[in-house]
This record gives sequence, structure tokens and C-alpha cells, in this order.
Amino acid sequence: MRGGETHVPTPTPAPPTTPTVHTHTHTPETPLHLGLTLGPLRRGPADPTFRTTPTGALWRASRTPEGPATLRVTHHPDTTTVEAHAWGPGATWFLSQLPHLLGESDDPTAFEPRHRLVAQTTRRRPGLRLTRTGLILESLIPSILEQKVTTDEAYRAWRLLLNKYGEPAPGPAGEELRMRVMPDPRTWALIPSWEWHKAGVDNKRAATIIRSAKVARRLEEAAQMEPAAARARLELVPGIGPWTSAETVQRTHGAPDEVTTGDLHLPGIVGYALAANRDATDEDMLELLAPYAGQRHRAARLIMLSGVSPPRRQPKMRRVNIAEW
Repeated sequence: MRGGETHVPTPTPAPPTTPTVHTHTHTPETPLHLGLTLGPLRRGPADPTFRTTPTGALWRASRTPEGPATLRVTHHPDTTTVEAHAWGPGATWFLSQLPHLLGESDDPTAFEPRHRLVAQTTRRRPGLRLTRTGLILESLIPSILEQKVTTDEAYRAWRLLLNKYGEPAPGPAGEELRMRVMPDPRTWALIPSWEWHKAGVDNKRAATIIRSAKVARRLEEAAQMEPAAARARLELVPGIGPWTSAETVQRTHGAPDEVTTGDLHLPGIVGYALAANRDATDEDMLELLAPYAGQRHRAARLIMLSGVSPPRRQPKMRRVNIAEW
């Protein structure tokens, strides 16, 4: 999952469609790699909202402004066309947003590598586009769950909560792939304290999610704002800081310059890759990324995708399951 890539098998012909399916085709203007582009939306290998199948399809279940929807996309390597199928009340909305989801709003040609490592990774990872979902809560809530815990703990909490409080994804994904659609805001707000505890979510993160759910309509408005203004709107909610807002708008806005600060590992990775400084701070990282002004998030992603990181010199962050307390 490092750098936000997921493996997508070579596609095979789509299964016969049903009368309730909506279809759409899209031809990207620049090279597209589905796994690199949509990989950041996947919250762990068992994310109930995200699947890849041996047929080469990538599946995504979301709660759109028009209701739940499931999207199936395939990108055939011998053509430039992306084929999409969607089910559910939000299918039309999902397909209308498909170009943005596939990074059509992004301009990868605006990026100019300034370091050899970054240039090499750019060549080795063609087709990286920054996705823009336009859906705030579905990126915000898992980002809150990831605050100050290991990714395994956060992924487990997301999976348990969606399996219990989400609803089956529309179309064949719900039954065949056991995919789930994220709960609506009211359901999030009504999850009892003991269920948060069983999912391993402490009171602080649970309270932040509940507060966010109660002002969901106002937060979703941020999808139409510029990234900086959207982050400011999100950070009005107690418990949401710069780390969480950056992780959110990177996905909701396809924001190429919104680099994550306050991260436990990212400064050290960037510092080690660009300056052999494994103890780099946020300030050091931002200084190293200054030549990429306007594209700092893309540069950071390419650095993570390079596979270059400081050797481990201490044990991993200890995993704590509060459900066992």
C-alpha cells in the first residue's frame, strides 16, 4: 500500500450486464494507471468498499449525493479506453464524476522532477494521476481512524464498522464480492460507545467522527472549494488538524500541492531519499520539497513509490487493541 498503489490484474471481457446497470466509456487524454490512480482510496487489503478481481476489474462502492452506488472499471492495456459499469441510485452521479475520479482534472505534465530519484520513479511509474472523488466524508472518516495508530488498527476499525453499520453495495458487488457502502451521517452519529470500543477506536477519534457526521452537509460543501479553503473548513471541527485535512483533500480534490505534515514516517522517508537525512523534521521535508512548489504532494508520492526508505532501527509502533481492555 505504500505510496498508494494497488495491483489490478489484466482485464477480461465484462460479464453480461443486467437491466439495472449503467454503462459509460472514457478515453483519458494522458496515460493512465488504474492501480496508481485509485490505490489511495483503498483502506487496507480487506476494505469493504474496494475490490480488485482476477478479471482485471476494479470495484468501488460509495455513498454519493444521490444515494449508494457501485462502480466497476476496467482499463484494457491494448486500448486507451476505460469501460465503466455502475449500479444503484447514485450510479448516474458516479459515472458523471468518472473523469475526475480517473484524474482528468489533474495535469501530470505540470510536474518537473528536480532529483534523479524522482525522475527515475516518474519514468518507472507512468500513468500516475491524482484522483478527485468529490466526496468528503468517505475520505475524512477513515483518515480520522488513522490518527496516531498503526495502519493495521485503522484498517481493522474501518472494516469492522462498515461490516456492521454499512449496507450491501448495489448490484452484483454486494452479494458476490461482499462489498459495503459506508453508513450515512446519521448512522455514524448514532453508533454507541461500546461499538467504537469493540472496533478499537478510542473516545477522542470516535467523538471527532461523530462531530463530523453531525455537520456532514457543511463539510461536503468543501468539495467545491479550493483545497486550502476546504482544509480550513474541515479544521473547524475539533479533532481535525493539518494531518487529517491534508490526507482528506489529497483524495477529494486531487490536490497536487497538499503535502502531509505531522506524519510519523513521511519526513524521514523524504529526508532520507533526497538528503540522506533519516531524522528530517516537517520543516526539513518542506524545505526539500520547496523546488516542487505546486506539486509537493505528487513529489512525496513518487518518493514513497520509489521504495527508498531509511533502514529500520527500532521496532514497529506497538499495536494496541483497546477492545481487549
